[in-house]
Amino acid sequence: MRLHAYTHEKTITYTGRQLSSLWAYRNFGLQGDSIVCFRGPCRVDPPEMVDMEDVLGGSVIFGPDMLHFIAEHFGDRLETGVLRQRLLIAIIKDALARPDLTRRGDDLYLGDRKLSISIATSSPVSVMIHAALNIVSEGTPVKASGLFDLGFADDRVLDFGRKVCALYKEEMSSVRMACCKVRGVG
Repeated sequence: MRLHAYTHEKTITYTGRQLSSLWAYRNFGLQGDSIVCFRGPCRVDPPEMVDMEDVLGGSVIFGPDMLHFIAEHFGDRLETGVLRQRLLIAIIKDALARPDLTRRGDDLYLGDRKLSISIATSSPVSVMIHAALNIVSEGTPVKASGLFDLGFADDRVLDFGRKVCALYKEEMSSVRMACCKVRGVG
């Protein structure tokens, strides 16, 4: 099955409610595995948080302007979803091509300033990933960096999102083909 990659041009506020099965199908007609990119603010209130560490720690998840990625894969276990999430973050890091960026688990940092947020979870029929990059570093609840700090022009943000979606789609296709070319042993 092929992966759909789609960049939505209109602003969407990410609230955490988007992490629900078939979100891309219900909203954009993308049936099957998908990755959707969009730009918008982020405000996730505790009832919508899926990371219990954040809930128990009283974390605030907020960003005034972010580049969001939501991926959904059907038939996967949560562990596979977490691995795909970390691969997506690694793809983003590679696409940014900045030697001063570091990846720690599922997050990216510029020095001690956090560039990204990310979570993977499971639904009754799929695993879902949300990853987002700060565009601006002001107005966030933690010490942050943003794409503007990395020299991005405002009109390049969605183009970068398209590039990441294309790279993720290519990587998922490559993984699928790698699974289809080896013989079993034993």
